[in-house]
Amino acid sequence: MTDYRKTDEAIARLTPEQFRVTQQNGTERPGTGAYEKHKEPGIYVDIVSGEPLFASADKYESGCGWPSFTKPIDAGNVAELSDASHGMVRVEVRSTHGDSHLGHVFEDGPLDRGGLRYCINSASLRFVHRDDMEAQGYGAYLAQVEDVT
Repeated sequence: MTDYRKTDEAIARLTPEQFRVTQQNGTERPGTGAYEKHKEPGIYVDIVSGEPLFASADKYESGCGWPSFTKPIDAGNVAELSDASHGMVRVEVRSTHGDSHLGHVFEDGPLDRGGLRYCINSASLRFVHRDDMEAQGYGAYLAQVEDVT
């Protein structure tokens, strides 16, 4: 099993925006993230720990301004916490092993796919294309990735 964790080296490699989002619970401006309109087959992993978070097959266009997914690729890699900041109650999504702030989950997703919308900051993610998954140690997740257009 791979040892997914936060390291000083991984934190040092973050851009200022990635640091603000993942380590200081920030949020990117809507419509500015690199993965909002991204449609290639593969998986999205935590920018800090590398733990697999979401599959391209579960990504959809929600119109919210951030990448949206219907479910995590492995529920054990995503922690959901109550968030009462900004005068509202929401459910924060964090990576379990890297403890990176990822975004929030809402109950307004596609009903035919479970009804959830994981609204995730692009700055918290690194995309691994399907063609590179085996070489980068993510071969076990290939069955969860399909062609998307």
